[in-house]
Amino acid sequence: MLHPCYIAIGWLTSQARTQEARLAPMYPRVSQGRRLLGITLDWLACYVISLGFFAGNGSFTDRVPGARVPTLLLLFAEYSLLVAFGGASFGHRLVGLKVIRFSDGGAATPLQAVIRGALLMPLITRLPLMKMAEELMRDFQIRSW
Repeated sequence: MLHPCYIAIGWLTSQARTQEARLAPMYPRVSQGRRLLGITLDWLACYVISLGFFAGNGSFTDRVPGARVPTLLLLFAEYSLLVAFGGASFGHRLVGLKVIRFSDGGAATPLQAVIRGALLMPLITRLPLMKMAEELMRDFQIRSW
């Protein structure tokens, strides 16, 4: 006959392995390329919408500067709302991704989705901000400001 302590330890370790095994086949690891493609598709969709509705009139080159801030606001709203209430953003759905909680594999809460969206914004804005900083430095060097 087994000691009750051994039975309890065996049950606890089997539960931990069951939880780990339950999440592994359902949600396999996804490559960074697919994640980046999903974010890029989200950004492109928001950029096209902001060019069409929020950038003003004129030629394409006249409208591009007016679409920067609306694109970021639209991306934040789109990403946060669709992840919170749909489990995936527009780009995620196109590449077959789903946002889940790491702890139990459930859907992300609205607060988690807003935090994900807020943490995504510095990643998206890094390149345009660097370009603006380079232009500012160039203008400062030639004193054309």
